[in-house]
Amino acid sequence: MFSLQNIIRPHILTLTPYASARDEYTGKEGIFLDANENPFGAVITGNYNRYPDPYQAEIKEKLAVIKGVRPSQIFLGNGSDEAIDLLIRATCEPKEDNIITMPPTYGMYKVCADIQNTPVVQVSLTPDFQIQVDKVLAAVNVHTKLIWVCSPNNPSGNLAKRESVIQLLENFKTGLVIVDEAYIDFTEQESFTKLLDNYPNLVVLQTFSKAWGLAALRFGMAFASEDLIKILNKIKYPYNLNAVTQALILEALDNEEKKNNYVKEILKARANLINLLGDLSIVKHIYPTDSNQLLVKFDDAKAIFKYLIDRKIITRDRSNVQLCEGCIRISIGTDAENSTLVEALKGY
Repeated sequence: MFSLQNIIRPHILTLTPYASARDEYTGKEGIFLDANENPFGAVITGNYNRYPDPYQAEIKEKLAVIKGVRPSQIFLGNGSDEAIDLLIRATCEPKEDNIITMPPTYGMYKVCADIQNTPVVQVSLTPDFQIQVDKVLAAVNVHTKLIWVCSPNNPSGNLAKRESVIQLLENFKTGLVIVDEAYIDFTEQESFTKLLDNYPNLVVLQTFSKAWGLAALRFGMAFASEDLIKILNKIKYPYNLNAVTQALILEALDNEEKKNNYVKEILKARANLINLLGDLSIVKHIYPTDSNQLLVKFDDAKAIFKYLIDRKIITRDRSNVQLCEGCIRISIGTDAENSTLVEALKGY
């Protein structure tokens, strides 16, 4: 039986959070003499002298409609990385509790755990980058609090089999299964947010850094049970999303069609790039992808990576990463950028 009370660190459950001025008064009109702000304005153009909404209520109302969830199921943070960090801090006693990751995967799960002195149990994906469910469940012990699933995966780009994630949710009830969907916009698979009410042990992460084209704003989302969202709000920094980011995200939410058009352009460019790379003799394998990245195996990945760097074409050398030996990760660029890449590779 799943119990959030048994997963959250005891002192976090009883923690009294910081109460900001905007916790005590949420209105937008009045004479504000409560937060020690500068009453005369900002030293630059714009109204930046007042603190922003600490819980981003307006964004959550609009976002909930787009995502098909309730506002109370949404946590908003400084990139998905903030949610990753808070989830570990909320659940894992240092040196005692552990998390499970499945390499190759996004590196911040391990980095955040290492910073908090939380042991990381690694269960490798299969050679075609799928979850070994039996091995993951066998690795669970009484101190396992979190299982991290990146789907579509980074750096391989592929979706995890949906039934594999369901198996983890069904069989791991003493902790949380976190599905990182940073690249979900590039797939036709339904988001796991649709299952939040079925699985209280489910957390879903998403971001505006990829398909929405807003990486510079650092805006990430966590979707979870209302009780877990309350915990995350309790331990986050009071004003974790600045007013500029909040205003621009509200504007972005009115431009979902533009995001969808960008996705179509990226997928078209991805198909063209796959065809062009497939004709090169130095390319040994292009892994199937459901995202805006390609994992490509080359004859000599390190030499090719350096060759491209010398020509100011920047990719990611993944040849030292487990299961990615000899591989370079290539983000999908514009048609012109992709053509420049291919022409450079032809000249190698």
